[in-house]
This record gives sequence, structure tokens and C-alpha cells, in this order.
Amino acid sequence: MTETTAVTWLTQEAYDRLSSEVEQLKTVGRAEIAEKIDAARSEGDLKENGGYHAAREEQAKQEARIRQLDELLRKAVVGEAPADDGVVEPGMVVTATVAGDRMTFLVGSREAAEGTGLNVYSERSPLGAAIIGHSAGESTSYSTPTGAKIEVVIHEAKPFRV
Repeated sequence: MTETTAVTWLTQEAYDRLSSEVEQLKTVGRAEIAEKIDAARSEGDLKENGGYHAAREEQAKQEARIRQLDELLRKAVVGEAPADDGVVEPGMVVTATVAGDRMTFLVGSREAAEGTGLNVYSERSPLGAAIIGHSAGESTSYSTPTGAKIEVVIHEAKPFRV
């Protein structure tokens, strides 16, 4: 796997939104969790303290989200949508027939499409990897983990715009 396959394409708006989220989690979010843990700890025996354990679980989930966002933002490529040349690449909304079903989806990061209602396939997913570099009118296929061959016909590839 080359370094370019680990890159996530994000619009400036998505990058800014995710940067704000991680900053909020690192500051306000961490302070809120610390207060919950302290309050629960003051209630006594930690072995049977449901509030304490719930706060610690919430803290673990929040820290995992912070790590996920830090990694995503570190590897993100920020900029305008790709060229409107009909070639499938990260950042393109693709209309294709996949296994007989017509569908429209974004090739890229789910964070970039947040709030749009679009389904998202990573460029590293079997479907994403199969269609990257192909153009409207082309056909390709990929194999599922069970060995089934899935046929794909690309109808359109347009740059994603929020």
C-alpha cells in the first residue's frame, strides 16, 4: 500500500468542522468527563459505582474519537473538489450500477459527506478500489470476501460539492 492510499480527501469546510470537533473534545469535552468522574468517585466504592464506570466508558469513547480525528486530519488532503473530468477518484460522487442496482455514492471519507445523506465508500473498499481510475461508460468488477464477483457499470462521476 502506498502512502497516497492512506490519504483522505476533505473539503475545507469538512476539515474545519472536524478540527473544531476535535478541539472541543480536547478542551470542553475532557473537562466535562473529568467532572463526571470526580463526582462519581466522591460517591464512594468504585467497584459498584455505575456512574463512575459509565463516565470512564464515555471517556474511553471520547479519547478514541480524538485519536481517530487526529489521525484523519493529519493525513487529510484539503482542497477543492477534483477536476470534473468524469474519472473516478476520491472526492467524486459516482452513479453506477452495482450488482444490478443503480446507486449514487461518494468515493472518499464519511466525514466529508456528513449531513448530506450520501452513502460513502472508501477508495480502499473493494468497490472503491475497483472503480478508481475508471470513467463514465466503463465497466469493471470486484470480488467480495466470499469470492462472489460483483459487476459494476459507471454511469457518471462528478466532483462532490456541499
